[in-house]
Amino acid sequence: MLKRIMIAAAIGAIASSTFAADAAHTAANQTLELKNGSTVYIFPDGKMAMEGVTGRVERMKPGDVMETKDGKKIVMVGDEVMKLDSLKYISR
Repeated sequence: MLKRIMIAAAIGAIASSTFAADAAHTAANQTLELKNGSTVYIFPDGKMAMEGVTGRVERMKPGDVMETKDGKKIVMVGDEVMKLDSLKYISR
């Protein structure tokens, strides 16, 4: 019985983490994966926010240069930490 409860809890945790990124991905025009494993969200107004390797929203200074997995260099525009954090919070 305890084993079934643990399996159900694990499946629920996996399912909820799958839906967690949906609001952020929907609100962003584009997402780019960086070389270090982080993800950059580019919103319709051109501003950006970054999610670190651990899944937490990280602060970046506008003008910082980042490198994507395919080697392209992009420059941080804006720092929409609160926007991305609230979108991730809504999805929880």
